[in-house]
Amino acid sequence: MSDLLIPRTPSAYDYPLLIKNMLLYPVVDNPDQEIVYRDHYRGNYRQLRERVGRAANMLTSLGVRPGQTVAVMDWDSHRYLELFFAVPMIGAVLHTINVRLSPEQILYTIDHAEDDVLLVNAEFLPILEQIRGRIDNVRTYILISDEQAQDDDTVPFAGEYETLLANSSPQFDFPDLDENTRATTFYTTGTTGMPKGVYFSHRQLVLHTMALMVTLGTATAHGCLHRDDVYMPITPMFHVHAWGVPYIATMLGLKQVYPGRYLPETLLELKEREGVTFSHCVPTILHMLLKHPHAARMNLKGWKLIIGGAALSRNLCVEALKAGMDVFTGYGMSETCPILTISQLTPEMLELSPEEQAEIRCKTGLTLPLVDLRVVDADLKELPRDGASAGNVVVRSPWLTQGYLKDHKASERLWVGGYLHTGDVAVRDELGYLRITDRSKDVIKVAGEWVSSLELEDIIAHHPAVAEVAVIGRADEKWGERPLALVVPKPSVKIAEKDISHHVRQYADKGVVSKQVVLVKVKFVDAIDKTSVGKINKVALREKYLS
Repeated sequence: MSDLLIPRTPSAYDYPLLIKNMLLYPVVDNPDQEIVYRDHYRGNYRQLRERVGRAANMLTSLGVRPGQTVAVMDWDSHRYLELFFAVPMIGAVLHTINVRLSPEQILYTIDHAEDDVLLVNAEFLPILEQIRGRIDNVRTYILISDEQAQDDDTVPFAGEYETLLANSSPQFDFPDLDENTRATTFYTTGTTGMPKGVYFSHRQLVLHTMALMVTLGTATAHGCLHRDDVYMPITPMFHVHAWGVPYIATMLGLKQVYPGRYLPETLLELKEREGVTFSHCVPTILHMLLKHPHAARMNLKGWKLIIGGAALSRNLCVEALKAGMDVFTGYGMSETCPILTISQLTPEMLELSPEEQAEIRCKTGLTLPLVDLRVVDADLKELPRDGASAGNVVVRSPWLTQGYLKDHKASERLWVGGYLHTGDVAVRDELGYLRITDRSKDVIKVAGEWVSSLELEDIIAHHPAVAEVAVIGRADEKWGERPLALVVPKPSVKIAEKDISHHVRQYADKGVVSKQVVLVKVKFVDAIDKTSVGKINKVALREKYLS
């Protein structure tokens, strides 16, 4: 078979797929376009390239070598964008620390990733002070501060980020690397046990960027990302590269706006002041934005948002559409870099009412290029695309994590049969649109029939008195399991369990869902437990309400 390989001229250049090429040779070279961080920084792409070079020189002067790991604890900022490029471009691994984990979990990820250097925002010094005496590997600490450089005797900092950058040269000859070199490491939120580490290569990140850019860039009617957009992430940069969109925004030379900590008034103010047109967030953030008093006086029309991380309810989708926002679902997970599918509509679908559009926008959508996604039975046999046959979602694509860091057994379970097993249950319709019906571990078996907790949550969320809802299964002697709906009522609204039960029964009587849902029990609660990235934490809910 070797004679089928293309002949190679000895002097030919192979052009590996490297992160540096997304910065140095973008689709659009826009050196004067702005990059903004709140009220603290206003720069441009010319300065971005210079600062990436300075960051590379800073890190290497501090002893960082290829293969070592540089960790970051920061809010979304221009600094994070610089490190998205500088760290992997010198051949090191970027570990984006989830600052919303507990101190013990953060300590675990730092030691498990074997971080050599840690850049930490001054706001997180109290966390670092709790755990520093138990950190085994970190030999160099760098302070990040929005204010003037701070004196801190508790941590032996090598210096403050901006000062170190100013004293470093902007010129750096970035090497050619093997495109399969590990570029980033990120840890899942660890709702069961300690977080698991996933990792991605230069090649994987470049291919994910290109596929997502093609999907968003070729859309015409809605859900598009083009050269005139203004981008602001509302999904943390520590969470799977902010879904990979900062790499796209940089390749397209877009104006980029980084909000730091996610405060609703700050996000809305930046959207209005900087002209933001494209973002992505979880449903809880969207809900927070729509309910904030500032939203009522703002023009939200044309704001495009990918919604992911948790199910988008039809009720919330309709509310956003009526406010003029272009919301649509994206689907993926930490292990998948992350985006696999996006729910974009055809021009014909956009003629439908907001309520009818929401049915489609809330689906998890169509696959990106190069994604082989299947809904299968227990034998990995693909199920019919009939919108009804529910099965497990498995996937292959060039940008999936090849395993969990230092966890062979979990890696084999993830990849059993040669497909990555997402743990999600879904159906697919004849047009190819995927709809996640539940996590495999969250499906509730009532009288021998499967009930989707996500579907029941969506129905209950339609009740006008419900602010939030989560559904879990609890053991029942007669029925095997019964759904337990944990409901947060809207403020100053009177509601009883019978009101929710009657509301659910109406859907069952119409045949929208199985009649088993009428067995739902309702418990009113003050709040729904969330994970560090805003997903409903059903593990915590089960421990709290089923113990």
